[in-house]
Amino acid sequence: MGGFAPEVQRKLLGLIGLGARARNVVVGVERVKDAARRGKVKMAFVAPDASDNSREKVLPLLEARRVQVFEGLTAVELGQAVGKESTVAVGVIDAALASGLRRLVEPDRRDARNPSPRGTR
Repeated sequence: MGGFAPEVQRKLLGLIGLGARARNVVVGVERVKDAARRGKVKMAFVAPDASDNSREKVLPLLEARRVQVFEGLTAVELGQAVGKESTVAVGVIDAALASGLRRLVEPDRRDARNPSPRGTR
């Protein structure tokens, strides 16, 4: 189970899935890294249950680029949202989608059990 309230998590996963079908997100560590290097990633979700090696490949670059990172969805949850078995990282490249996801996530952070975002964008 992820770190967001169930209703928020359901909405997040639905929007991430819509974003994937509309090609407004990039999926996987290498694609997220590539998009971040090009300045395209508006926000990202990184699975907290991913291996340290996978996380170390993407988190430093996202933080250096000041991309806001949320870590409350597992690799399986993220993967299922985008039509894969699992994925470590999903980068949102559409500003409107990122704004909508942020509106869902940020009020939910007031709940102490939820993860804090990383980065500042």
